[in-house]
Formats: sequence, structure tokens, C-alpha cells
Amino acid sequence: MVGAAPRTAELRAPSGRLQATFIPGVGMLGWSLRDRGDELVARPVTLADYAATGEPTGIALLHPWANRLAEPEYEVAGRRVRLDTFHPDPHGLPIHGLVAGSPHWELLDERPAGLRARLDYPAHPDLMAGFPFPHVLELSAELGDEQLEVATELTATGNVPVPVAFGFHPYLQLPRLSRAQWWVELPVTSRMELDERMLPTGRSEPVRIPPGPLGDADYDDAFDGLADAPEFVLAGGGRRVAVRFLEGYRFAQVYAPRGRDFISFEPMTAPINPFADDRTRLLAPGASYRARFAIAVG
Repeated sequence: MVGAAPRTAELRAPSGRLQATFIPGVGMLGWSLRDRGDELVARPVTLADYAATGEPTGIALLHPWANRLAEPEYEVAGRRVRLDTFHPDPHGLPIHGLVAGSPHWELLDERPAGLRARLDYPAHPDLMAGFPFPHVLELSAELGDEQLEVATELTATGNVPVPVAFGFHPYLQLPRLSRAQWWVELPVTSRMELDERMLPTGRSEPVRIPPGPLGDADYDDAFDGLADAPEFVLAGGGRRVAVRFLEGYRFAQVYAPRGRDFISFEPMTAPINPFADDRTRLLAPGASYRARFAIAVG
């Protein structure tokens, strides 16, 4: 159970302009990113609800899969797995992985502007029951004067391949500015067709979304084509916030439900329902996979 005041790791950029907060004991959750005191991270649900339900908030890691699976049973890398415990979406499908709110992270290094933490996945039978692929996950965060960079490295530690399907759900906002005034840029080239359960049909369509106001647009879209050096932008009121996919993220989800004052540009290493898609990478025993994204503030 999450206590009233879980331990936080506070980061401060050298100039002091940017500040960030992470909560290692609650799934390595990024809880805050502040620019001159203004909060840029939206938190649609409370910390307690995140830990209890898995509904993302802040800057949330989604692992060992991002988004949803087609059913509570899956087969990948020669193994068939039945999920007995999972976070369900409105259709009852497993969503957002298994580590939301996990207390199992170990903080390895903490500095004024950076941290590094480790999740020894096979050391925890509750996690292995739903994803029996031994691996270690390391997450590092570095806060500079203009951006927060988050790097994640997955290393296969057993004798079986490990599917790579993690992602992040960074909720963003522009304080004191109405959603109608938010300017959005989406560097995407193709969109996955989704069925009524928000699962891929196997088809994609070319797409170009012109930059413009977010307004009353309603986004919950999956993209499998990204521009080179993709940079998703939220701007307004003299501030520009950009989520940059730096390494290892080949897919994206954009989530901005109509009437809610947030938008999420989600870096994903694999598509929705990843264990049924041959584009999902299988990491050989002993190998590592590294992915990085940054939230730049200008």
C-alpha cells in the first residue's frame, strides 16, 4: 500500500530553472516537471489510484507491455501465458502492463540533477507469473537546463528471449492556458487502424496531421510511422514543450480525450497488442535494448 508520503527523488537543473520529482517506490513514477515553478506534468488520477488501478498519471512507465493486449492469454517466444491478475480496460482487456505502482525498484544512484534505478524482475514471483521472461530493467533520468531525459535499458538475464514492448505515458499540460489555445505538432506518417476495442486490425493508412490548435480534438490514436527524429510539440503562452524520441522508440500513441486538460505523447517500443505482432523485437539472452526520450522545455 502506498503510504501518505512515499519517498521522492528531487532533481534540479544546474540553473535551477527546471525541477523534477520521481517516486521510486511507486513504479519509478515521474510525478512532476516544473519550469520556473509552473507544473507541466498533468496528473489525471491520484498517486493512490495509480498504485491501486494501474491507470497512468504523471510520467508513467508501462511494462512489460504498453497499451493493451487482445485477451488475458498470450503466446510469445514459445511460451503461453495466462494472466490471473491484470489491470483491465473498459472492455476487460489487460492494459498498461504489470509494474504500475511497483515497490520493487532499487535506487542505485541519486545526484542533484540525475538518478538511476533498477528493477530485478525475476526476483519477484508476482511479476514473473504474468511475464515469465527473466530480465533486469534500469531507468535513468537526467535533468538539464532545457530538458528532462529518461533512458530505459532492458537486459535479458535468463536463457530465453525477452519481448521488448515497454513504453511511457507522459501526461502534459500548459498551466493557466485553456486547451483551445494549445498548439500541437504531431510528426507522424502512418496511423494504425483500430477496431471497436482499440486493437489493431493489421492495416495502416498514410496520414499527415497539420500543426494547429488542439481545441476540441479527440485523440486516442496509434501511429506506426514517425518522421525522422520525431518531436511531438505542445506550445502556447510563450512556452514550448516537446517530447523527443531519441532512441529505440518506433511507435507512438497520442491521447487527448475531448474536454480534458492534458495531452499525452506516448513513446512505445512496440505496437498495441505487441505479443501478436511480428514487429515486436525479441531480445536474445544476454543482450540489452536501450531506449531514450526527452521532454524539452523552451
